[in-house]
Amino acid sequence: MSDILLGQSYFLRFDPKLWEQMQPYAPLGTLYAASLLRERGNDVALFDAMLAGSEQEWADRLDRERPSIAVLFEDNFNYLSKMCLLRMREAAFTMAGMARERGCTVIVGGSDATDHAAEYLANGADAVLIGEGDATLAELVDRLAGRTDQAVSSISGLAYRSDGRLAGLGGDVGSSSAAGVALAGSDGVTVTPRRPDLKELDALPLPAWDLVDVDRYREIWQQRHGEFSMNMATTRGCPFHCNWCAKPIWGQRYNVRSPQNVVAELRWLKDTYSPDHIWFADDIMGLRPRWLSTFADEVERQGARTPFKCLGRADLLLRDGDIDALARSGARIVWIGAESGSQRILDAMEKGTSVEQIHEAARRLRAAGVRVGFFLQFGYPGETRDDIEATIAMVTTALPDDIGVSVSYPLPGTPFHERVREQMGTTHNWRDSDDLAMLYRGPFTTRFYRQLHGVIHAEFRSRRAARELRGVARRPWTLRPRHLRRAAAMTWHAASLPWLRRQLDRLAEIPHQAPPPLPPALDRDAASTPTRQADA
Repeated sequence: MSDILLGQSYFLRFDPKLWEQMQPYAPLGTLYAASLLRERGNDVALFDAMLAGSEQEWADRLDRERPSIAVLFEDNFNYLSKMCLLRMREAAFTMAGMARERGCTVIVGGSDATDHAAEYLANGADAVLIGEGDATLAELVDRLAGRTDQAVSSISGLAYRSDGRLAGLGGDVGSSSAAGVALAGSDGVTVTPRRPDLKELDALPLPAWDLVDVDRYREIWQQRHGEFSMNMATTRGCPFHCNWCAKPIWGQRYNVRSPQNVVAELRWLKDTYSPDHIWFADDIMGLRPRWLSTFADEVERQGARTPFKCLGRADLLLRDGDIDALARSGARIVWIGAESGSQRILDAMEKGTSVEQIHEAARRLRAAGVRVGFFLQFGYPGETRDDIEATIAMVTTALPDDIGVSVSYPLPGTPFHERVREQMGTTHNWRDSDDLAMLYRGPFTTRFYRQLHGVIHAEFRSRRAARELRGVARRPWTLRPRHLRRAAAMTWHAASLPWLRRQLDRLAEIPHQAPPPLPPALDRDAASTPTRQADA
């Protein structure tokens, strides 16, 4: 039995594409919250939905632990949670209801809950953590446990029902406090002032990995991929201004751990769990100048080199020494948020990068022996077939080692969402990560973009296989059974491409209401205003 049961509602089983890929990572944000609560004297247990079969397993765990407090602390370091998928929201509502039926005080935090606090409160939650959540959760639990008599209305970063259980724990709504003023809205929800983000990240305890069934993760990874990968984070937040990027947790703010602190954790993970690989789950790794160089030096000094993947930004990767530092410290693949091969679309997104920088970053990474991945986004307002073909051409010429394809997805709080909000229907979220639904009056239909996903992957895989087989032809002693499988796949993809292309052309002709044109200030053809560069 534990006083507090922590969990999250991202079930890999409910996301068909990711279930097929089977690359599970433990809920890092929840593990940080667990460590912080334990540091303050709480007895905690973990329910890990990532590998669970359904919400019923949460109910079974509630019955076994019989906690007084149930916390759904969504993993803010996992882009899957930040996508706010409908299936996972449904799971969260079900889990909150299950906990409430058993008499628990239910606390929920994360991107979707921050955006839709009233809905979560109406579906079983007693409190919603607004924003980052860690410190707010610790302070609220102290109050619930009777360690303080602080008025709930004075706890920053909190939403709760004005007539709910927490409303009776002291404090008058609308009164001033050290935290500011708690305000009751017309929907009956009280929201306290937002809490400043944690800045001294080195002071945080290590994630509570001892609560995780690490052996189960290891077994799955070894069976499916031949190696075991774990996750870490070196930063919180991102300072850049891509106008489609939802940032309900940290906004434009970001804070960074020291390279020494990160390498100390990496060394501890190696000594304790022996991972073969690390995913650094930052929005962008190495934001600050010289951070990556210091990190690489420290990795070498502590003997902590471990192959890893991370996300970089094309312009930052071109800073002196950064790519060399990534290679020295163990980077296996760096994913770039390339988005589009059309400069016009990049400018409209306020991406602050250029197509030339994407090509150059990819070239330099390959020269340093680091693989390259491109995240691509289609369907941004004003995108034409020419823009789409420019993106396909960029993939063809830049030759990334892997790609991820998505469709513009309007999430609350973004300029993009504000622009297209009046065009959206009753559905505002994808059901799972492979949905690719066009939720507003985009350039083409949902069917077109789902077909485009197939076309670009077929072209990419065909060219990648051809490139690899040319290398084998030059070094025939390297031939392996996987190369024969790649040759067969290449033949299939090449044969299917003409049909896939014809289907795409047919779908492009289906009448579809076009979105408004790009604003003149964002249209390179209509204005000479230079692209705004975001401050690092």
